Amino acid sequence: MPTDRFSLDGKVAIVTGGASGIGLAISEVLAEHGAHVTILDRDADRLNEAVERLRHTWQNVRGAITDVTSEAAVRESFAQTAAVGGAIDIVFANAGISGKSGGHLTRDGRANPAGELTNYDLAEWHETFGINLDGVFLTIREAARHMKPRRSGRIIVTTSFTSLVNLPIVSTSYTVSKAAAAHLMRNSALELAPYNILVNGIAPGIFATNIAGGRLLDPAIQQRAGASVPLGRVASSEEIKGIALFLASPASSYVTGAHIVIDGGLSLGRAASP
Repeated sequence: MPTDRFSLDGKVAIVTGGASGIGLAISEVLAEHGAHVTILDRDADRLNEAVERLRHTWQNVRGAITDVTSEAAVRESFAQTAAVGGAIDIVFANAGISGKSGGHLTRDGRANPAGELTNYDLAEWHETFGINLDGVFLTIREAARHMKPRRSGRIIVTTSFTSLVNLPIVSTSYTVSKAAAAHLMRNSALELAPYNILVNGIAPGIFATNIAGGRLLDPAIQQRAGASVPLGRVASSEEIKGIALFLASPASSYVTGAHIVIDGGLSLGRAASP
């Protein structure tokens, strides 16, 4: 049947940063379509809450407290998942953080000294890159180690539409780390293609999640942010599910190295008022 193209029955999946926001939505859609999902997250309380909520509907969900910047922790969490599930078929390298200082401009166009290059904090730079790039590298590398012997697998990296366009209100460390993660995805896709391991990226636009301190969960901020989007609104985490399922499932069997933007048209420019 045509719906079998989107079946994940029996597949074993890992989602980093999967306890909230986009990662939680990805974890949910994978479980809904039959995958055995391991959620990796460093926030123990949030992880336990997410696993408990999902297991009310799907028993094929487990969690493991994991800091993706730790080589040993990533290796151990992958090994445990493989031991439980017998293999690792699908990996979402989704964990990420925003820079604390913001961009060099505020939303109303004023200068933001903390976000300017001349004042940018090196510790913040390293922290952002540690999760957004080093964490993605460690996740992809460990996934490849499990998938290459089986000559099969799917790896999907969450980047950002800001990896493709300059947005002065967004932290430099965030945009640059996401751009680097996108290129790492492409390099990995080319190297792993002979092993039938498909590597792709999702570049979300403005989603209402806990990132950036959860500011976009505020309806007033959502309304202001949505005004700049051609579709006229901020996205909900639910709206990542379709593309995540596509890239994880047999439906995308000839797709690798793709970087798919899901931003309501924001990277295209400003649309005319209706």
